[in-house]
Amino acid sequence: MNEAPDTASLIPSEAPETQVANQAPQPLPEERYINRELSWLAFNARVLEEADNPNHPLLERLRFLSISAKNLDEFMMVRVAGLKAQVDVNVSTPSIDGLSPSQQITAIKLKSDALVDQQYRIWRTLRAQLGEAGVAVIDESQMSADDLSWLDTWFRSEIEPILTPMAIDPVHPFPFIPNFGFGLVLKLHRAQQDEPVYTIIRIPQQTDRFVRMPGDDLRFLPLEQAVHVQLKRLFPGFRILSTGYFRIVRDSEIEIDEEAEDLVRNFETALKRRRRGSVTQLDIDGAMPDDLKSFLMDRLDVDEEDVTQVDGELGLGETDQLIVKDFPELLFEPYSPRFPERIRDFGGDCFDAIRAKDIIVHHPFESFDVVVQFLNQAVRDPAVVAIKQTLYRTSQNSPIVRALIEAAEAGKSVTAVVELKARFDEEANIRWAKDLERAGAQVVYGLVDLKTHAKISLVVRREGGDLVSYVHYGTGNYHPITARIYTDLSLFTVDPALCRDANRIFNYLTGYIRPRSLEKVQMAPVNVRSSLEKLISAEIDNAGKGKPSGIWAKFNSLVDPDMIDLLYEASNAGVPIELVVRGVCCLRPGVPGMSENISVKSIVGRFLEHSRIFCFANGHDLPSGHAKVFISSADWMPRNLDWRVETMVPVRNATVHRQVLDQIMVANIKDVDQSWELQPDGTYRRLEAGEASFSAHRFFMTNPSLSGRGSALRKQIRAGNVGSATGG
Repeated sequence: MNEAPDTASLIPSEAPETQVANQAPQPLPEERYINRELSWLAFNARVLEEADNPNHPLLERLRFLSISAKNLDEFMMVRVAGLKAQVDVNVSTPSIDGLSPSQQITAIKLKSDALVDQQYRIWRTLRAQLGEAGVAVIDESQMSADDLSWLDTWFRSEIEPILTPMAIDPVHPFPFIPNFGFGLVLKLHRAQQDEPVYTIIRIPQQTDRFVRMPGDDLRFLPLEQAVHVQLKRLFPGFRILSTGYFRIVRDSEIEIDEEAEDLVRNFETALKRRRRGSVTQLDIDGAMPDDLKSFLMDRLDVDEEDVTQVDGELGLGETDQLIVKDFPELLFEPYSPRFPERIRDFGGDCFDAIRAKDIIVHHPFESFDVVVQFLNQAVRDPAVVAIKQTLYRTSQNSPIVRALIEAAEAGKSVTAVVELKARFDEEANIRWAKDLERAGAQVVYGLVDLKTHAKISLVVRREGGDLVSYVHYGTGNYHPITARIYTDLSLFTVDPALCRDANRIFNYLTGYIRPRSLEKVQMAPVNVRSSLEKLISAEIDNAGKGKPSGIWAKFNSLVDPDMIDLLYEASNAGVPIELVVRGVCCLRPGVPGMSENISVKSIVGRFLEHSRIFCFANGHDLPSGHAKVFISSADWMPRNLDWRVETMVPVRNATVHRQVLDQIMVANIKDVDQSWELQPDGTYRRLEAGEASFSAHRFFMTNPSLSGRGSALRKQIRAGNVGSATGG
């Protein structure tokens, strides 16, 4: 079991003497920002490093490789596609670090090519090691006569009926290849023909990418090679002159007329347009002849800089299909999240437990089942009269949506705010919305010009002669699958002010009734930005008065230039700032005269860091019960602060406050095993881990959280076995 992190070493003895109080701030240098796109590529490089980490089991390393490849695909089809679109229409507006769109594309190409080379180097290593461990990926040259005979029979029944080879000539135009579509390009010659024929075979995306070969051993053949083996049978009478494999990535950023009267219909049309977006990247195998490459470039209308030639299988994101359960020793040891013991103290009654005291659930270390149980109890409780719910992303066969449908069918008042603009989940969200409407729920599609990114579930219950509300505020989506992987926080409370604020936010989402004021919750785009500015300014003021000051913050991305400049100002005033930023960070830490009091780290490990936590010393040393602590759905990006509906919720209950600040934030700041430290030049340095070094993820897996302990915590306290990070 990991020891509790020592909080004492985190507390500065006094404010650093970096600037005399009340001294006029110096102008900030122009090069004070890191490019957003290059910072993202650095994050994906950190993900890829986990695929090369020998401390992880082999199949888990393969999972990291797959994640890195899928991440890069999404980056190319959204971020790079957006930059190319700007170049196409002669937009030259620079990024916050001063690079034009074309300059950014050039810089991205250098970094992404290096990243792809690293991916394939790691893939070749993993492929060899997996083969030695009993999970072999073979090629045509390794197939026996029996293998070829079996493959011939399998191919005839499973693949040939869905293959459609397309000869390209004036009568047969080049076929449409969908996003992530891949296949073979061939040059064929037939007797009595003067000219060779170019042919395209699209590999079906409706079947597994890797063919499991028969036998006791685990052997897989890439599907495209299975097709290649059958070429002579597919083209009798033809001489195969040359072949090659290719794969494309298309621009998948939707252009939406957000003023459209019928937003749902508009999205359904836009999703069809997405499938035909322009090609942003063409991947080809390293052995493809130049004439086939030129043929594809011409027909797909791509330039040389859009082509990536690789030595290995295309589409490494699909290698996650090789992660089989036959070898549990090649996977992480299974982890079962805890269910909050305090709810069990109340016989499983969520309402009784929440009414007794606020509770915060730390996913994935504590089960998402408590969120589902909260809603299911509301559905079946005759005293519950209304449920209001935001839905940004959820899963197939979502238990959340099922519960809302059941509640609506039972006659309860159900309001669902379904965000149609959740990228890549739009189709699923439209389906859920229609199912909810059929059940009788009131479905609202958010605001036309703002994404609804807040995570709120509000239950109204009749107790005696009064209506009592219970609310859940989350930092993550109502998605039971990702809740097993993403670190997020779920706050349950019956606090009347927090419940009233939730209801005001729903009224804003459903009726455009902009709240004149909120009692405790801050809401973007109304006042999250201004509230953060006041909180940071208060720390600057405290430092100037010689009082203790400090900022601890954790989020996925830090991009907003105004917030970054304010953090620089706080650093120059002597405010110590510790930031845990998983992904993109445009702030340069540790620069003398600008940010020497700021440190930034990124944690990349078994679980994906996703929770947003903001802590301010408030005139006391951190950590302290006097600190101002918030959980939020918002990152510090312009889109979150200005163009999305987000929440920033204060944590006031003493036990929950101690859990979030003393336990979760301290553990994140003290983590060494999975941490990378951002350097002033924008590069990241991995902290040196050893056998005794601290791991936040391991700590959370082995130490129950505070607010969910209930009677178990009281027994532990009486026994004197509670450490500083577990509720002393």
